[in-house]
Amino acid sequence: MEESFKNPDGFRTGRFFLKDTIRRMVDFSRTGQHRGAPPPPLQKPVPAGTELIPLPDGPSSLARLARLPVGEAIIRRESRRGFSPRSFSPGELSALLWAVQGVREVLGPATALRSVPSAGARHAFETYLAVIRVEGLNPGVYRYLPFDERLARLEDDAGVARRAARACLGQGFVAAAAAVFFWTAVPARMEWRYGEAAHKVIALDAGHVGQNLYLAAEALGAGVCAIAAYDQDACDRLLGVDGEEEFTVYIAAAGK
Repeated sequence: MEESFKNPDGFRTGRFFLKDTIRRMVDFSRTGQHRGAPPPPLQKPVPAGTELIPLPDGPSSLARLARLPVGEAIIRRESRRGFSPRSFSPGELSALLWAVQGVREVLGPATALRSVPSAGARHAFETYLAVIRVEGLNPGVYRYLPFDERLARLEDDAGVARRAARACLGQGFVAAAAAVFFWTAVPARMEWRYGEAAHKVIALDAGHVGQNLYLAAEALGAGVCAIAAYDQDACDRLLGVDGEEEFTVYIAAAGK
């Protein structure tokens, strides 16, 4: 490569991380799975007393409301930052949630097949929502419970649009969305099988989740803009996660 295109050696640690193979990265004798430890639960427990809100059936909502075949959705897919003041319906929200983390089949306590691929079917993510305009829901913070097909209402907050935009470094279009998707990682789920390599495959899995949201939204006549520029501490505080055993890794604003 020409000298002018070479980067300083300080960047090489990240390159090696991307190039390394799981076999070289992991001492499998140290993983929880190898040691016979039980796998972490595939869904974070809900605190007692949390209000649970039923969702319309996700797969049927997606099939019923989709306006485009998948090929056309791929052709049209782009990041959209201009949102109208229209709300999502419960069916539209359910369709989008199912597209990103919906459960297709539970194979056992350690494994479930979902609407997106995941390394070893470990699915390290939890999906949170800053609901701004969704019919029948108060503005606030919610968590998707894919194994129950429900939303857990965590906090009512009329100012959640402003808080979400601030947590995304002041990007104004976030506050104009109908809902903002936040994905947190629970690394222990992936570390149980992959040890130190878990962090590489968690990053790969985030891409699957984001692209499914883009395509489902495009098919529904909605738009999405994925976000990787955010204030880590502010996002974790917004969602009420500890920032260590669970923390924000990816965000997407969605709206009409």
